[in-house]
Amino acid sequence: MKNILPLLAALTLSVAAAHTAVSGVTPALNATVTAPKSVTLAFSEPVELRFSTFRVMAVPAGVTVAEAARRALSEKPDSVMLANQPVRLSGAAARLALTLKPRLKSGHYVIAWKILSEDGHPVTGSSTFRVR
Repeated sequence: MKNILPLLAALTLSVAAAHTAVSGVTPALNATVTAPKSVTLAFSEPVELRFSTFRVMAVPAGVTVAEAARRALSEKPDSVMLANQPVRLSGAAARLALTLKPRLKSGHYVIAWKILSEDGHPVTGSSTFRVR
C-alpha cells in the first residue's frame, strides 16, 4: 500500500499539469502568404468556445508581437482594428476557423488566443504570419 500512494500522487499531478494547447495554426508560424480568407487553429483537445477568445490583428509598427497579441485580445469582437470577422462562438471544438476581412493589406499579423483549459486554467498564446 505504501508503494501505491506515491504512484497515485504522481499520476494525479501529471494529469493536473496538462493544459489544453493550440497544436496547429494555419497559416503556419512566421509564414509569408497571399492574403488568406481565414486562419485555422487546432487544439490538443476540444475547448469550450464560449469561454475562449480569438483575434487576428495587424501588428502596429514599433510594437512587439506580445504587445500586439495583448492588444488584440482586449479588442471587442467587432472592432475595426481586427482583421477577423466578428464571430459568436459556442459549444466545444477541437478545430476552429476564423474568417478574415477581405483584402488584407500587406504586413505582419498576429493570431492571438485565450482558451480555458479543461482543468480550468486559462491558456494564452499567439502566432504570426505575413501577408505579401
